[in-house]
Amino acid sequence: MKIGVVFPQTEIGADPDVVAKFATTAESLGYDHLLAYDHVLGANTASRPDWRGPYTAESMFQEPLVLFSYLAGLTTTIELVTAVIILPQRQTALVAKQAACVDVLSKGRLRLGVGTGWNEVEYEALGANFHDRGLRSEEQIDLLRQLWRDDAISFTGEHHKITDAGLNPLPINRNIPIWLGGMAPQVIDRVGRLADGWFPFVNKDLSNQIGQIHASARNAGRDPASIGIECMIPANTDAERVKRLQDMGVTHVALVTMNQELADPAAHLDAISRGHDTLAEALI
Repeated sequence: MKIGVVFPQTEIGADPDVVAKFATTAESLGYDHLLAYDHVLGANTASRPDWRGPYTAESMFQEPLVLFSYLAGLTTTIELVTAVIILPQRQTALVAKQAACVDVLSKGRLRLGVGTGWNEVEYEALGANFHDRGLRSEEQIDLLRQLWRDDAISFTGEHHKITDAGLNPLPINRNIPIWLGGMAPQVIDRVGRLADGWFPFVNKDLSNQIGQIHASARNAGRDPASIGIECMIPANTDAERVKRLQDMGVTHVALVTMNQELADPAAHLDAISRGHDTLAEALI
């Protein structure tokens, strides 16, 4: 099992030195990967009294691919993971270009987690259709992989058209792992058919959901063992729970320090230091 840590977007602040210290400390502690959430815009709840989303205009978010461009030059081994970029609200070719550049600058350390999101406010602002985002994302995944693989492509889909054009630079391996977020049945099926991995929430049906992914993979002629599973877990998670997740088929975990009433960035660093010891104990 690979162990990572979630970059505490909403609580770490905007000081670039503090941002850098979190990432370099995580790497020095031995974490395998650093994972960052994504939101472009937050809704102003003053005009939305019935807002139920977990994030608002008051929630700070670094843009993950920009963040990772900065951290690529400050780290050497830790994998950089988006979990997840809201793909259908973005232009596919631009995401392909940005991801390829981060992959090159980090020497192949990018894992691109993508999802369809829940925040219609962002879709409106970015000029994207909220209502066909799931199906559109499948075409986007296909196009991303073609753009990363070939020097130039021609592509005609329902939502995209490219005529004999390509990216430069290409990713180091001419591929970047694509993992999916989301818990809906259609997402679970999509993971089995298309994705390199999945970011589920820990829930009582997780074992069955992993089984559904494996069944979908077999139906698509894929090896279920090639699909990774990553769960985010609170910093105070005990070793036994981590071991149960591993036994269930979870291949990666990421420690979360947000929303745990930590006073300042130093407290987040203390939490990931203690948490690494717990995770290491679980995996001995």
